[in-house]
Amino acid sequence: MKIWCFLCFGEEEEDNYCSKKNKGTIMREDNLWNGSEGKTEDMDDDEPEGLGLGFSLGRVGSEELQSLLGDVRSDVPEREGLGIGSGSTEIFQYYDQFLSSRGQVNLKLGLGEESSSAAAGLDRENCDHDSHNKRPKVHSFSLDWGSSFASGMCSHGNGYSFHGTDNNTNQSSFENGIHYLSPMYDGRGSDNLFDSCNGTDDEGVNYDTSRTDDTTVQMDLTDDLLHMVLSFLDHIDLCRAARVCQQWRAASAHEDFWRFLNFENRSISVQQFEDMCLRYPNATAVNIYGVPAVHSLVMKTVSSLRNLEVLTLGKGQLGETFFQALTDCHMLKSLTINEAALGSGGIQEIPIYHDRLRHLQIVKCRVLRVSVRCPQLETLSLKRSSMPHAVLNCPLLLDLDIASCHKLSDAAIRSAATLCPLLESLDMSNCSCVSDETLREIALTCGNLHVLDASYCPNISLESVRLPMLTVLKLHSCEGITSASMAAIAHSYMLEVLELDNCSLLTSVSLDLPRLQNIRLVHCRKFVDLNLRSITLSSITVSNCPSLQRINIISNLLQKLVLQKQESLTTLTLQCQCLQEVDLTECESLTDSICDVFSDGGGSPMLRSLLLDNCEVCDYIFLQFSSFMNVGNMLMFGSRTACDEGGTDVTYIRRKVEDNSTFTDETCGRSSMEVSPKFAALKSYAKLKGITNLGSIGKNREGVNRGFVVNKSLTAVRFLSTSLISLSLAGCRGITSLELTCPYLEQVSLDGCDHLETASFCPVGLRSLNLGICPKLNVLHIDAPQMVSLELKGCGVLSEACINCPLLTSLDASFCSQLKDDCLSATTVSCPLIESLILMSCPSVGSEGLSSLRSLPHLILLDLSYTFLIDLHPVFESCLQLKILKLQACKYLTDSSLKALYKEGALPALRELDLSYGTLCQTAIEELLACCTHLTHVSLNGCVNMHDLNWGSSADQISELPSIHGSSGLYFKDEQPNRFLQHLNCVGCPNIKKVFIPPMARCFHLSSLNLSLSAYLKEVDVACFNLCFLNLSNCCSLEILKLKCPRMSSLFLQSCNIDEETVEAAISQCNMLETLDVRFCPKISPLSMGRLRAACPNLKRIFSSLVPS
Repeated sequence: MKIWCFLCFGEEEEDNYCSKKNKGTIMREDNLWNGSEGKTEDMDDDEPEGLGLGFSLGRVGSEELQSLLGDVRSDVPEREGLGIGSGSTEIFQYYDQFLSSRGQVNLKLGLGEESSSAAAGLDRENCDHDSHNKRPKVHSFSLDWGSSFASGMCSHGNGYSFHGTDNNTNQSSFENGIHYLSPMYDGRGSDNLFDSCNGTDDEGVNYDTSRTDDTTVQMDLTDDLLHMVLSFLDHIDLCRAARVCQQWRAASAHEDFWRFLNFENRSISVQQFEDMCLRYPNATAVNIYGVPAVHSLVMKTVSSLRNLEVLTLGKGQLGETFFQALTDCHMLKSLTINEAALGSGGIQEIPIYHDRLRHLQIVKCRVLRVSVRCPQLETLSLKRSSMPHAVLNCPLLLDLDIASCHKLSDAAIRSAATLCPLLESLDMSNCSCVSDETLREIALTCGNLHVLDASYCPNISLESVRLPMLTVLKLHSCEGITSASMAAIAHSYMLEVLELDNCSLLTSVSLDLPRLQNIRLVHCRKFVDLNLRSITLSSITVSNCPSLQRINIISNLLQKLVLQKQESLTTLTLQCQCLQEVDLTECESLTDSICDVFSDGGGSPMLRSLLLDNCEVCDYIFLQFSSFMNVGNMLMFGSRTACDEGGTDVTYIRRKVEDNSTFTDETCGRSSMEVSPKFAALKSYAKLKGITNLGSIGKNREGVNRGFVVNKSLTAVRFLSTSLISLSLAGCRGITSLELTCPYLEQVSLDGCDHLETASFCPVGLRSLNLGICPKLNVLHIDAPQMVSLELKGCGVLSEACINCPLLTSLDASFCSQLKDDCLSATTVSCPLIESLILMSCPSVGSEGLSSLRSLPHLILLDLSYTFLIDLHPVFESCLQLKILKLQACKYLTDSSLKALYKEGALPALRELDLSYGTLCQTAIEELLACCTHLTHVSLNGCVNMHDLNWGSSADQISELPSIHGSSGLYFKDEQPNRFLQHLNCVGCPNIKKVFIPPMARCFHLSSLNLSLSAYLKEVDVACFNLCFLNLSNCCSLEILKLKCPRMSSLFLQSCNIDEETVEAAISQCNMLETLDVRFCPKISPLSMGRLRAACPNLKRIFSSLVPS
């Protein structure tokens, strides 16, 4: 392993080195860092400097250099066990790689005195360096070192040591990486570093440096550029960089980098700290928070650094002498004391007197009394300090923070604040003693108070307090704040931010503040009414206010309004000209009147997105009748108990339920009886009262019907908006009528609106619409000029549909059982571009509706599955361009229904035909497959009348059939046309027994054959050149398998009763077979997989059972 080191010299050292090279004299470099990051040693300016670690830069541009050096600290990990920092180590690696790639550095072994390259490197011409660019020459050498050499160099016997080298460093750390160590001469041992490196280690490895060559390269790095690079390093990295070379050491010691002495949470002795203060007397900022002996260190700071401006300390005991010495720091502007005990012995008061101090923080400190007299002080923080008294004499104080000062009395707070007439910000949160009287005094004295935080002050109500200049007011968890407090807040006409979280007694907020921008109302349990008027209001946060019922907002800047889970909200009035997004998710009490708010003229002319998801509420109505009394005809809804003429007791309970769990109810104490016979009468009466959506009757624990569900929520939704783009009504099960007149509406969600009965989208800008499952929808009107896709599947009772979508290309009307011919005819006329029409399970569609398909010249897919069609001639005559026809489970189709298809050449463009689960006989299927040679996909799944698939004698059987391509009407054996069939599916044909497809069948394009679940299939003989996929899974009767399919890649024989020899013989003819599935085959042992692989060498995957069946 080779470890590269570079020796950097200045001009004088370089000349001296060149003249004394043969003597091997090298000057030493003092230790800047003692190996511990937390300690520094004295760095005298007059100590000699010479030997250091460096690197070669060649002639690199300043931009490239800055780019490469700037990322060193962030890109490389720390290596604590080495003598130099990781930043210096990785710099060498990056620059060696960088300059080597540029062809400007030739790093060779170069320590031998006899080497010609070394002699050339010491030529005086090469020793000169550019004084303008300040490029010191760098002499490189390398050593083949073992792990024992590093530890050997650490011993005092050879006279050299390595900074920070760990004697316990294992060998692997040296063998697996390149480490750069800085050799330091300690005045003992040999004077020639290079001579001391010759010899052998303990393991006998020879380290003869005479084998190395010397190479001279140059470093193009100006002092100004280096100064800028080092300005991004902290103190630890600066100390590491100082070990690189003399230039770096001098640059890193510049006082610009040491004006802020940061020793936070570091272990530094008093002597070390004093040395640092002496070395950098012009330091302006010191941080000694968390250091031991903080009092001693801060006294050294005060006495040594006369230019000190910022001082931070804490975690210790500070005596009164420190505060007395503060007056000697004439330049001090900021003082921060955290978590300290102030004073000692019997000192009762800590005086802080300073003429120039501007910022003072005494946070979490223990002290009895504080007296602050600072005429220039602007900010003061006593946060979380335990002091019962505080005396302030700060006439220019602007910011006062006494948060969580629990021991400060109301009088002490009043006295402290009123002595600061220019106060602009006051934080007295968690000061439980503050009263309204104190706030009144502060308001009278501090006329410029802009920010007030009185959170968690239970004794204030603000009812008689006037703060006209206030801009920010925070009143979290103030139990005394009520609706009467809003009258006082209303006088703060400059107010911009108002926070009223957890004000449990607040019931209403009514404010007209012209500058209010932000208001928060969270967890206000009794809050009912919100009335805001502010043209600058831009943010409203209302959450977890279960009693909120009414909201009235007037604003010109509000763009987004989120009012989720306001379960009692019934009235919403908006006058917001810029409002674009509204979220009212789970606002269960909203009624139909909300639609007027978001329609044109409702006060939100720029609304783009509206969410009304899950806006419904479920009520339970419980009834109980006496068993021996006759129930009368009159029932009183809305009262808790009523009696009819027969004296029957009725109990009415309205209760919101979160789930369907069983719960108790109130009764009149008499035995129960079935309510089911009375449910029709109750429903009629509820309808008269406006109560809709009566659900099923619930049962009590004894199984007796006792009540029914009432959904009271949005029922008739009607929006007329020219700005609305997105609307979501998901989960609104109570909606029965929907009318949208939104010409720019692009997105609408109606998931879960399963009670929808009528829907109108006229006009809308939708491009696609999916109504989901609407089993009660019977009337639909759509006028969408841009719509291309419409899904109506699940609209089982849809009987009236008017669809005007001139660009519609896909219509799915599956399961629309009431869709009539007239609706279909009107749709085909208004939507002439339809390409895909799905009418599956539409039994009401007849010949008249199918004849109207001639209006669809682009129709290529037609699905008539699960219909009662008998005659397909309207389809054959109208859909000349049809490519896909699906007739699954059309059990009323006869053998003659498809004769036009295979005898008369109907649908010449047809490529895919699905006749699954039909009743066609064997002859009709054979004729279809023989004559319709242009078909590419045929599905005959579940055809019970299909017995065999035998194409071996097809020429003899169909010789008399008329041709669909010519007039001769005769086929001869050697004149059969090629079949274009690619996929044939015969899944679950219970009566098929034999499949025979020889080469004469001319199935040259057949690539997939699926015969799975054919329980009686015994013989399969297929010879198809292009067949790739064959599925015979669950053909439990299969005995004979013959395959001549050279391109087959997948064969599935799962659960087939076939023996190993048959499978082996079959796959031997399939040279490209890759996947074979023989799981659950009782006659095939998992131990015989080797035979199968031998039969088909290309086999990659075999799926078999783990154990023999």
